Amino acid sequence: MQMLIILSSPDPEIRWNAFRLGNLMLEEGDDVTMFLNGPAVAYAKDESPALPIAEQAKLFALSEGALYG
Repeated sequence: MQMLIILSSPDPEIRWNAFRLGNLMLEEGDDVTMFLNGPAVAYAKDESPALPIAEQAKLFALSEGALYG
């Protein structure tokens, strides 16, 4: 299945969960494209040990997820 995730939230928890969802879908064999818009372009801003957004984003990219922003 081909999926598109459009992420435009400034909330770090929402950004973290969007990448987690994308990674889960990639693990299931789906083709996933994520489009970052507005404040979500700076996705790693406000990262914390509880919300390792950059780690999820790196896994997404290494798992052949398409990331545009």
